[in-house]
Amino acid sequence: MAPSSATKQTLYRQTCDIRMTEPLPAAQAARRDWLAVLARAGTEALEAHYRKAAPWPAVEPVRAPEIAMVMLRGRVGGTGEPFNFGEASLTRCALRLAGGSLGVGYALGRDRRKAELIALFDARLQDPSACRHAMEQVIEPLRQQQMLQRDAASRAAASTRVDFYTMVRGEA
Repeated sequence: MAPSSATKQTLYRQTCDIRMTEPLPAAQAARRDWLAVLARAGTEALEAHYRKAAPWPAVEPVRAPEIAMVMLRGRVGGTGEPFNFGEASLTRCALRLAGGSLGVGYALGRDRRKAELIALFDARLQDPSACRHAMEQVIEPLRQQQMLQRDAASRAAASTRVDFYTMVRGEA
């Protein structure tokens, strides 16, 4: 069931009124949430929202998009001892908007534009005057799209489920 309009407005108000300079767990959780949504989005979807969100303030690159490697860690059985699972390429970027907000973007793979777009949206979402609009016009549509895709994948997997059972032969 989708949240009501009043519930969404309350959520946006709570999310956007938090100043990122305050050391609040709520601010960290909100930022982690929108960065996760942006990281799961495709480059094409981010590009479309970027064009719709114009005009953008001047952007100063703090760290141009660059490709790096990260070590992936795993745990045996999910709770056991950690081990190095392997390496993955990662693209990272940091940008500062004219208003002073600093945005960071991390994307698995070698997509420089995606990391740059994530950093731009992260910086815009930290600006209290633009946060509500960005939440409504960018984050929520992306979140809904991702939920639908996750639902479709879950339904497709569930349709192939096989229930095994053993029949016991009764003796008469």
